[in-house]
Amino acid sequence: MRAAVVLLGIFFSTVSLAEDAAIEATTAAGERVRLLPNGRWEYADQKKAEVQRAAARAETDREQRAQGGLFGIGRKVYEGDKDYNRGTLNPAKR
Repeated sequence: MRAAVVLLGIFFSTVSLAEDAAIEATTAAGERVRLLPNGRWEYADQKKAEVQRAAARAETDREQRAQGGLFGIGRKVYEGDKDYNRGTLNPAKR
């Protein structure tokens, strides 16, 4: 019984380690890509991957600067929107 528990522990630990690794794949167009554990993908070619990483960082930064969306509920207002950082709508406090 003890050996079975140890074997199950080893099995599940290796399965969880395998989930953290990126998977190499090829698209229908023949491009080599890496499938990342967080659900994103990137090109295997380093030049193309760096451009893609920069775009992902810009998207993350934009999400972090957004206003609203408390706990994922409600509307998020991004920079450039007319409602971004507009202040109070109370005419007595303008």
